[in-house]
Amino acid sequence: MVKIVSLFLIAMAVLALFGRLRVPGLGKGKASAQRCRNCGRPLIGKSDCDCSKGAA
Repeated sequence: MVKIVSLFLIAMAVLALFGRLRVPGLGKGKASAQRCRNCGRPLIGKSDCDCSKGAA
């Protein structure tokens, strides 16, 4: 039982190390999201922002 628990903890530690290496690369993609030129809101999809449609 002790062997199973120790192997599980070692596997989780290895996965955590790989996760730390990948997370910084993912943050860069989200920082370059398209934003509205007028109000700065993030644009979702291909539709225009509400501020450019005349709605306040």
